[in-house]
Amino acid sequence: MSEALQTAIASQRLLLQTRLSAALSRLQRPCREAWGDRAALEQALSEAMEMLPYCKYLYLLDHQARQITANVARRGLLPEHFDRDRTSRPYMAEALSGTDFSLSSAYLSRNNRRPSLTAVQRLTRSDGELLGYLGADFDLRDLPLTRELCRQSDQWLQLKGDPAIRGALFYQQRVDSLMDSRIDAILDLVIELMSSHGVFHGKLHFSSSRATLWLLDDPYHFRVLDYEDLSDPAICLAYPLRAYPDDAAIPSARIRAIFNQFRELRFMDENIYLRSGSLNIMNGLVALNFSCDGSHYMRWDEFLDKRMDFWLGSAAPTCSESEKPKPAD
Repeated sequence: MSEALQTAIASQRLLLQTRLSAALSRLQRPCREAWGDRAALEQALSEAMEMLPYCKYLYLLDHQARQITANVARRGLLPEHFDRDRTSRPYMAEALSGTDFSLSSAYLSRNNRRPSLTAVQRLTRSDGELLGYLGADFDLRDLPLTRELCRQSDQWLQLKGDPAIRGALFYQQRVDSLMDSRIDAILDLVIELMSSHGVFHGKLHFSSSRATLWLLDDPYHFRVLDYEDLSDPAICLAYPLRAYPDDAAIPSARIRAIFNQFRELRFMDENIYLRSGSLNIMNGLVALNFSCDGSHYMRWDEFLDKRMDFWLGSAAPTCSESEKPKPAD
């Protein structure tokens, strides 16, 4: 998991832990006072649901983590959960080891298969003797999170592809596609669409001779252009004329250099070559997929700084597991 995602998740967990710890701590006293009386405990939990509007289930366990109440839900009691042994559930590990309050990692619930969390509060007598545990289950959809959008990191990311493709890399060679035969004219056309017709994300599939485009005017729907579409300059008439966005991360004057680099990578070697490349002018990222099925994601300026000897030398580092076969004696 990327550092940006880890940071975003950690921030949300810290917020939840603070809120849930305080809420469950307030339930210790009514639970202690009613301990041993199932009906009174279930009544206390039912009343507590009013203080936890985002809680899915509340329940109580004895000191051996066996359930001594029904699951208390907003719609009423679920008695079928009474007497469940929860000792083996992952969310009980910290509580059983002595932690006063614990918040589980996210998991998929058994019944609804939805991302969930469980908070567990240890319950003790005034002298410290362990009574049992208060459990609270939460559906991630319902939790009071800030829901801040996680920003995609612009650090160079390399991903290895299908091992079967990497292993056979040097037993295959690039075959000229229809797009290869008219690559200069097609690149000119795509550059025009991105510079003046509102295309903010474009992906060129060189091997299959097609392009996938996303437009500022309609970002939720992508367009697929085949070889015939990409070969006809009249295609520009189908897309509105738009000024290049002021908040684009890539200067419009640099788009041509990026696509020229795509062209060089496409023809750089008979075995290691670019299969598809994409450019997003708003986040400034370039994505590359090579013949070995390895993928790279990097900032546009970092991409332009790489020379051909980099890709062929230390090269498509995601292709480097393959070894070129030696000629027979």
